[in-house]
Amino acid sequence: MLGMIHAVTTTAPDLDAIESAYSAYLGYRTVERGFVSVETAARWGASNVTGARTLIMQPESGVAAYLRFVEAPVVEGWSALRTHGWNATELIIQDTDALAARLANSPFKIIGPPANLDGFPMIRAMQVIGPAGECLYLTRVGPGSGFELPEAKSFVDRVFIAVVGTADLGVAMRFYAELGNPAGEPGTSRVGVLSDANGLPPDISYHLTMVSLDAGTLIEVDQYPEAAKPRPTPVGNLPPGMAMVTFGTAKFDEADFIAPHGLADMPPFTGRRAGVMRGPWGELIELIED
Repeated sequence: MLGMIHAVTTTAPDLDAIESAYSAYLGYRTVERGFVSVETAARWGASNVTGARTLIMQPESGVAAYLRFVEAPVVEGWSALRTHGWNATELIIQDTDALAARLANSPFKIIGPPANLDGFPMIRAMQVIGPAGECLYLTRVGPGSGFELPEAKSFVDRVFIAVVGTADLGVAMRFYAELGNPAGEPGTSRVGVLSDANGLPPDISYHLTMVSLDAGTLIEVDQYPEAAKPRPTPVGNLPPGMAMVTFGTAKFDEADFIAPHGLADMPPFTGRRAGVMRGPWGELIELIED
Protein backbone atom coordinates (compact mmCIF):
# COMPACT_ATOMS: atom_id res chain seq x y z
CA MET A 1 0.00 0.00 0.00
CA LEU A 2 2.78 2.46 0.88
CA GLY A 3 4.60 3.89 -2.12
CA MET A 4 7.48 6.36 -2.16
CA ILE A 5 8.05 8.97 0.56
CA HIS A 6 6.67 12.30 -0.61
CA ALA A 7 7.08 14.43 2.51
CA VAL A 8 7.91 14.58 6.21
CA THR A 9 5.95 16.85 8.56
CA THR A 10 7.69 18.23 11.65
CA THR A 11 6.36 20.58 14.32
CA ALA A 12 8.48 23.61 15.19
CA PRO A 13 8.01 26.60 17.49
CA ASP A 14 9.66 29.09 15.11
CA LEU A 15 9.20 28.66 11.36
CA ASP A 16 11.38 31.67 10.58
CA ALA A 17 14.32 29.99 12.30
CA ILE A 18 13.62 26.78 10.37
CA GLU A 19 13.45 28.57 7.03
CA SER A 20 16.66 30.48 7.69
CA ALA A 21 18.62 27.39 8.78
CA TYR A 22 17.45 24.99 6.10
CA SER A 23 17.97 27.50 3.30
CA ALA A 24 21.38 28.77 4.43
CA TYR A 25 22.98 25.47 5.44
CA LEU A 26 21.12 22.71 3.59
CA GLY A 27 20.24 24.56 0.39
CA TYR A 28 16.51 23.90 0.74
CA ARG A 29 14.15 26.42 -0.85
CA THR A 30 10.71 27.51 0.25
CA VAL A 31 7.89 26.50 -2.08
CA GLU A 32 4.89 27.44 0.06
CA ARG A 33 3.91 29.33 3.21
CA GLY A 34 0.39 29.04 4.52
CA PHE A 35 -1.91 27.94 7.31
CA VAL A 36 -3.54 24.65 8.31
CA SER A 37 -7.16 24.61 7.21
CA VAL A 38 -10.04 23.24 9.28
CA GLU A 39 -10.37 20.36 6.80
CA THR A 40 -6.69 19.43 6.89
CA ALA A 41 -6.54 19.55 10.69
CA ALA A 42 -9.58 17.26 10.85
CA ARG A 43 -7.99 14.74 8.45
CA TRP A 44 -4.86 14.74 10.61
CA GLY A 45 -6.92 14.10 13.75
CA ALA A 46 -5.43 17.32 15.13
CA SER A 47 -8.18 19.92 15.28
CA ASN A 48 -6.14 22.22 17.54
CA VAL A 49 -3.59 22.94 14.79
CA THR A 50 -6.26 24.70 12.71
CA GLY A 51 -4.83 28.04 11.64
CA ALA A 52 -1.24 27.14 12.49
CA ARG A 53 1.42 28.52 10.18
CA THR A 54 2.98 26.09 7.71
CA LEU A 55 6.21 26.06 5.73
CA ILE A 56 6.97 23.68 2.85
CA MET A 57 10.56 23.34 1.60
CA GLN A 58 12.17 21.38 -1.21
CA PRO A 59 15.77 20.35 -1.91
CA GLU A 60 17.87 22.35 -4.33
CA SER A 61 17.67 19.43 -6.79
CA GLY A 62 13.99 20.18 -7.34
CA VAL A 63 12.97 16.57 -6.71
CA ALA A 64 9.34 16.17 -5.62
CA ALA A 65 10.09 15.36 -1.98
CA TYR A 66 9.29 17.89 0.69
CA LEU A 67 9.90 18.91 4.28
CA ARG A 68 6.73 20.38 5.76
CA PHE A 69 6.82 22.27 9.05
CA VAL A 70 3.83 23.17 11.20
CA GLU A 71 4.22 25.85 13.86
CA ALA A 72 3.46 24.49 17.33
CA PRO A 73 4.76 25.13 20.84
CA VAL A 74 7.39 22.90 22.40
CA VAL A 75 5.90 19.94 24.30
CA GLU A 76 7.46 19.26 27.69
CA GLY A 77 8.88 15.76 27.97
CA TRP A 78 9.70 15.31 24.29
CA SER A 79 13.11 15.12 22.69
CA ALA A 80 14.25 13.28 19.61
CA LEU A 81 15.30 9.62 19.88
CA ARG A 82 13.72 9.10 23.28
CA THR A 83 10.10 8.29 22.43
CA HIS A 84 8.30 5.89 20.11
CA GLY A 85 7.09 6.96 16.67
CA TRP A 86 8.82 8.82 13.85
CA ASN A 87 12.21 9.98 15.09
CA ALA A 88 14.65 10.77 12.29
CA THR A 89 14.48 12.11 8.75
CA GLU A 90 17.31 10.76 6.60
CA LEU A 91 18.49 12.88 3.66
CA ILE A 92 20.73 11.71 0.83
CA ILE A 93 23.76 13.99 0.40
CA GLN A 94 26.88 14.28 -1.73
CA ASP A 95 29.71 14.81 0.75
CA THR A 96 29.36 14.02 4.45
CA ASP A 97 32.63 15.55 5.60
CA ALA A 98 32.14 18.76 3.65
CA LEU A 99 28.65 19.10 5.08
CA ALA A 100 29.98 18.52 8.61
CA ALA A 101 32.40 21.39 8.08
CA ARG A 102 29.57 23.62 6.87
CA LEU A 103 27.43 22.78 9.91
CA ALA A 104 30.21 23.23 12.49
CA ASN A 105 28.94 26.65 13.57
CA SER A 106 25.30 26.48 12.59
CA PRO A 107 21.85 25.95 14.12
CA PHE A 108 22.35 22.24 13.41
CA LYS A 109 24.08 20.51 16.33
CA ILE A 110 26.19 17.54 15.28
CA ILE A 111 25.41 14.61 17.58
CA GLY A 112 27.04 11.92 15.44
CA PRO A 113 30.17 12.96 13.47
CA PRO A 114 30.82 11.52 9.99
CA ALA A 115 31.47 7.78 10.10
CA ASN A 116 31.28 4.83 7.73
CA LEU A 117 28.55 2.27 8.35
CA ASP A 118 29.78 -1.04 9.74
CA GLY A 119 30.48 -3.33 6.79
CA PHE A 120 29.61 -0.64 4.24
CA PRO A 121 32.57 1.74 3.86
CA MET A 122 30.92 3.36 0.84
CA ILE A 123 28.09 4.65 3.07
CA ARG A 124 29.16 7.57 5.23
CA ALA A 125 26.68 9.25 7.55
CA MET A 126 26.35 11.84 10.26
CA GLN A 127 23.51 12.86 12.56
CA VAL A 128 22.37 16.29 13.69
CA ILE A 129 19.69 17.97 15.78
CA GLY A 130 18.03 20.87 14.01
CA PRO A 131 16.74 24.21 15.33
CA ALA A 132 13.41 22.73 16.48
CA GLY A 133 14.99 19.70 18.16
CA GLU A 134 14.33 17.51 15.10
CA CYS A 135 16.80 14.75 14.23
CA LEU A 136 18.30 14.46 10.75
CA TYR A 137 20.48 11.64 9.43
CA LEU A 138 22.67 12.93 6.59
CA THR A 139 24.02 10.14 4.41
CA ARG A 140 26.28 9.75 1.41
CA VAL A 141 25.95 6.48 -0.52
CA GLY A 142 28.95 5.81 -2.76
CA PRO A 143 29.18 3.27 -5.57
CA GLY A 144 29.19 -0.42 -4.75
CA SER A 145 26.71 -0.36 -1.89
CA GLY A 146 24.46 -2.95 -3.50
CA PHE A 147 21.39 -0.91 -2.53
CA GLU A 148 19.03 0.70 -5.03
CA LEU A 149 18.90 4.12 -3.42
CA PRO A 150 18.34 7.59 -4.86
CA GLU A 151 21.37 9.51 -6.11
CA ALA A 152 21.98 12.93 -4.56
CA LYS A 153 21.46 15.47 -7.36
CA SER A 154 22.28 18.40 -5.07
CA PHE A 155 24.67 18.86 -2.14
CA VAL A 156 21.80 18.02 0.22
CA ASP A 157 18.95 16.24 -1.51
CA ARG A 158 15.71 14.44 -0.75
CA VAL A 159 14.44 12.50 2.24
CA PHE A 160 14.87 8.84 1.38
CA ILE A 161 14.50 7.08 4.74
CA ALA A 162 12.07 7.71 7.60
CA VAL A 163 13.14 6.16 10.90
CA VAL A 164 10.47 4.92 13.31
CA GLY A 165 11.21 3.84 16.87
CA THR A 166 9.22 0.95 18.34
CA ALA A 167 8.98 -0.99 21.59
CA ASP A 168 8.43 -4.28 19.74
CA LEU A 169 10.02 -4.86 16.36
CA GLY A 170 7.76 -7.84 15.60
CA VAL A 171 4.58 -5.81 16.08
CA ALA A 172 5.85 -3.11 13.76
CA MET A 173 6.92 -5.63 11.12
CA ARG A 174 3.49 -7.28 11.14
CA PHE A 175 1.78 -3.90 10.82
CA TYR A 176 3.74 -2.88 7.74
CA ALA A 177 3.45 -6.38 6.24
CA GLU A 178 -0.34 -6.16 6.56
CA LEU A 179 -0.18 -2.93 4.57
CA GLY A 180 1.59 -4.85 1.81
CA ASN A 181 5.08 -3.62 2.70
CA PRO A 182 6.95 -6.57 4.25
CA ALA A 183 10.19 -5.80 6.05
CA GLY A 184 13.51 -7.47 5.43
CA GLU A 185 15.17 -9.87 7.83
CA PRO A 186 15.97 -8.09 11.11
CA GLY A 187 19.58 -7.38 11.92
CA THR A 188 21.50 -5.67 14.69
CA SER A 189 23.57 -2.52 14.64
CA ARG A 190 25.08 -0.02 17.02
CA VAL A 191 23.28 3.32 16.91
CA GLY A 192 25.47 5.68 18.89
CA VAL A 193 23.10 8.65 18.85
CA LEU A 194 20.26 6.47 20.16
CA SER A 195 22.41 5.21 23.03
CA ASP A 196 23.59 8.73 23.83
CA ALA A 197 20.04 10.11 23.86
CA ASN A 198 18.94 7.44 26.33
CA GLY A 199 22.01 7.50 28.57
CA LEU A 200 23.25 4.06 27.52
CA PRO A 201 26.73 2.72 26.67
CA PRO A 202 27.78 3.38 23.05
CA ASP A 203 28.53 -0.27 22.24
CA ILE A 204 24.93 -1.49 22.64
CA SER A 205 23.43 -3.02 19.49
CA TYR A 206 19.79 -2.59 18.51
CA HIS A 207 17.47 -4.77 16.48
CA LEU A 208 16.27 -3.10 13.30
CA THR A 209 14.91 -3.79 9.84
CA MET A 210 14.11 -1.99 6.60
CA VAL A 211 10.77 -1.70 4.80
CA SER A 212 11.29 -1.16 1.07
CA LEU A 213 9.15 1.41 -0.72
CA ASP A 214 9.09 2.83 -4.25
CA ALA A 215 11.82 4.95 -5.86
CA GLY A 216 14.52 3.67 -3.53
CA THR A 217 12.88 5.09 -0.41
CA LEU A 218 12.65 3.13 2.84
CA ILE A 219 11.29 2.99 6.36
CA GLU A 220 13.87 2.01 8.96
CA VAL A 221 12.21 0.30 11.91
CA ASP A 222 14.29 0.36 15.11
CA GLN A 223 13.53 -1.42 18.34
CA TYR A 224 14.16 1.28 20.92
CA PRO A 225 15.57 0.64 24.41
CA GLU A 226 13.30 0.22 27.41
CA ALA A 227 14.14 3.77 28.46
CA ALA A 228 12.14 5.09 25.48
CA LYS A 229 8.51 5.95 26.21
CA PRO A 230 5.32 6.76 24.28
CA ARG A 231 5.44 10.28 22.89
CA PRO A 232 3.57 12.88 24.95
CA THR A 233 1.00 14.37 22.54
CA PRO A 234 -1.57 16.90 23.74
CA VAL A 235 -5.12 15.98 22.70
CA GLY A 236 -6.06 17.47 19.34
CA ASN A 237 -2.48 18.17 18.32
CA LEU A 238 0.16 16.58 16.13
CA PRO A 239 2.86 14.54 17.86
CA PRO A 240 5.77 16.85 18.72
CA GLY A 241 8.86 16.73 16.54
CA MET A 242 8.75 14.42 13.52
CA ALA A 243 4.99 14.00 13.45
CA MET A 244 4.00 12.47 10.14
CA VAL A 245 5.37 10.93 6.94
CA THR A 246 3.52 11.23 3.63
CA PHE A 247 3.51 8.33 1.18
CA GLY A 248 1.97 7.86 -2.23
CA THR A 249 -0.41 4.95 -2.69
CA ALA A 250 -2.26 3.25 -5.51
CA LYS A 251 -4.58 1.54 -2.99
CA PHE A 252 -6.09 4.55 -1.28
CA ASP A 253 -9.50 2.98 -0.73
CA GLU A 254 -8.03 0.06 1.23
CA ALA A 255 -6.70 2.27 4.03
CA ASP A 256 -8.10 2.47 7.56
CA PHE A 257 -8.07 6.21 8.21
CA ILE A 258 -8.34 7.83 11.63
CA ALA A 259 -10.76 10.46 10.26
CA PRO A 260 -12.70 10.97 7.02
CA HIS A 261 -10.40 11.51 4.06
CA GLY A 262 -10.84 14.32 1.55
CA LEU A 263 -9.12 16.37 -1.12
CA ALA A 264 -5.83 17.89 -0.03
CA ASP A 265 -5.82 21.69 0.06
CA MET A 266 -2.14 22.09 0.89
CA PRO A 267 0.49 22.25 -1.87
CA PRO A 268 2.06 20.31 -3.45
CA PHE A 269 -0.76 17.76 -3.11
CA THR A 270 -3.71 20.09 -3.72
CA GLY A 271 -6.66 18.35 -5.30
CA ARG A 272 -5.51 14.78 -4.62
CA ARG A 273 -7.27 12.52 -2.13
CA ALA A 274 -5.52 12.44 1.22
CA GLY A 275 -6.05 10.67 4.52
CA VAL A 276 -4.12 9.72 7.64
CA MET A 277 -3.55 6.36 9.34
CA ARG A 278 -1.89 5.71 12.70
CA GLY A 279 0.82 3.11 13.17
CA PRO A 280 1.22 0.94 16.28
CA TRP A 281 3.63 3.36 17.97
CA GLY A 282 1.69 6.55 17.34
CA GLU A 283 3.34 7.32 14.01
CA LEU A 284 1.04 9.24 11.67
CA ILE A 285 1.03 7.93 8.10
CA GLU A 286 -0.43 10.28 5.50
CA LEU A 287 -1.51 8.72 2.23
CA ILE A 288 -1.73 10.69 -1.01
CA GLU A 289 -3.52 8.96 -3.87
CA ASP A 290 -1.20 8.35 -6.82
